[in-house]
Amino acid sequence: MLKTILIIVFSVAVFGILFFLYVKRKLKNQLDYYLSKNNKKK
Repeated sequence: MLKTILIIVFSVAVFGILFFLYVKRKLKNQLDYYLSKNNKKK
């Protein structure tokens, strides 16, 4: 019982970290795009 709970918690943590890194990278790319677009106007 404890083993299955630990496996579930570990897998959720791993997927959460991967999802966080994916979203962080996407937001950074989007922010860089808008900043470069804004800098070209000036």
